[in-house]
Amino acid sequence: MDTAKLKENKGLIFGTILAIVAFFAIYLMPLPAGMTIEGQKSLALFTFGLIMWITRPIPIYLTSILIVLLLPLLGAVDSQKVAFGTLGFDIIWLMVAAFVLTSAMSSTNLGKRIALTLVTKFAKTPTQTLIVFVVVNFILAFFVPSTTARASLLVPICLVILEIFKAAPGESKFGKLMMLQGVQVNGIATSVVMTATSAQVLAVGFINEQAGGNVGYLQWILGSIPQAIITTVLAFIAGLFLFNYKDEFSETVGEGKIADQLKAQLDELGPMSIGEKKAALIFLFTLLSWATGDYHEDWFGFEISTEQTAVISMFLCLMPGIGVITWKQANIKWDLMLFSAGAYAVGNAVNDTGGATWVIDKLINATGLDKLPPSTVAVALIFISIFSHLIFTSKTVRTTILIPAIIVLARQLGLDPVALALACSYGIAYTITLPPHSKVNTLYFGTGYFSVKDELVYGLITCFIGSVAISLVYFTWINVIL
Repeated sequence: MDTAKLKENKGLIFGTILAIVAFFAIYLMPLPAGMTIEGQKSLALFTFGLIMWITRPIPIYLTSILIVLLLPLLGAVDSQKVAFGTLGFDIIWLMVAAFVLTSAMSSTNLGKRIALTLVTKFAKTPTQTLIVFVVVNFILAFFVPSTTARASLLVPICLVILEIFKAAPGESKFGKLMMLQGVQVNGIATSVVMTATSAQVLAVGFINEQAGGNVGYLQWILGSIPQAIITTVLAFIAGLFLFNYKDEFSETVGEGKIADQLKAQLDELGPMSIGEKKAALIFLFTLLSWATGDYHEDWFGFEISTEQTAVISMFLCLMPGIGVITWKQANIKWDLMLFSAGAYAVGNAVNDTGGATWVIDKLINATGLDKLPPSTVAVALIFISIFSHLIFTSKTVRTTILIPAIIVLARQLGLDPVALALACSYGIAYTITLPPHSKVNTLYFGTGYFSVKDELVYGLITCFIGSVAISLVYFTWINVIL
């Protein structure tokens, strides 16, 4: 056995041992004050799963299957329906529909045509291609009020572009960076637009009602734009260093020739086929439905959710005579479905049993925030607002717990509760470090281009950059726009 293989096997063994030790350390410790027995068990399983997902001694979907089995067996959830029922979550349906839409765009060449047109017009090199997608993500945030919907729109196009660049899943550094930046820019762009996620609208409600603020759509944007630009630029540069892909293109085709090659491929497609036109209409329907989600109630008397729109689009893609693919042509990653089911099951268990709340309370008490200088407290709360997503998988839950508490604490310390709560609210959208932390992460992770470790390392770096950027905005800019 060669040295590299031996080192890899030792790492896998170490990961397994670490996960088991961490599990029993939490599971067998005396029940802490304020924590339920179910919360302790779910926290132990969550820690076990997290270590196994990062170190990957076994496939991540097998870890999820094990967690789904253990949740009811250990009594971390009330019944097995709570754990086994996660395959019925709306995110699973959304993911299945997204894979069908991706297959439709791929099989008809519509995705390839869109990708080639986009890149040949605005990008001449791989780096410029990455920049184009950053800009597109920000533009979509204003028109599509759903993080998951935006990811569902862009993932199929990214996949086609990576296929054109011959970027192999799991191997290509360019592929890793494109998909990871998709995850990150989705969250950062969301933080700019108040209506881009319901959690931010909820945060504004708390700020205006409990802190006496008068924050509106324009004030949110003006306050958030500087931190978003700073974070995006610095995270982009950090990504270029973390995933240096220059060697991938030096041997086969130089950056200067890539545009010509892509233009030639676009010309080879010729005029749009009937299948492409059908897929385009379905894609347009999907985009319009997601973009106008806030107006459905007024127009139709009912709302068509993001998930319902995706399923309708999936139905149209598969419908004989109307659709463009068959069920056999739909490339659905069922191993990802199982992984997501386990991740959501244990994540919900930690939230519902109070395990996550206990951890946050202990963190605040241990740091003694109320005893620190006010400026230090403000920075600490901004960092907590971003990094709390490592514990809470729901932006709404984090908003509900953190923002009212921040308003109260700001008043106690003599700080402006509106300014501090608003700055902390910008961090709610930063759910970018692990696949289970958001539906967006799961969709991008399902492409197979990056690992849990890749996302964790890059995500932590970007979260740190974002925390510093928001802190700077808090001390220099927030009061100007309020």
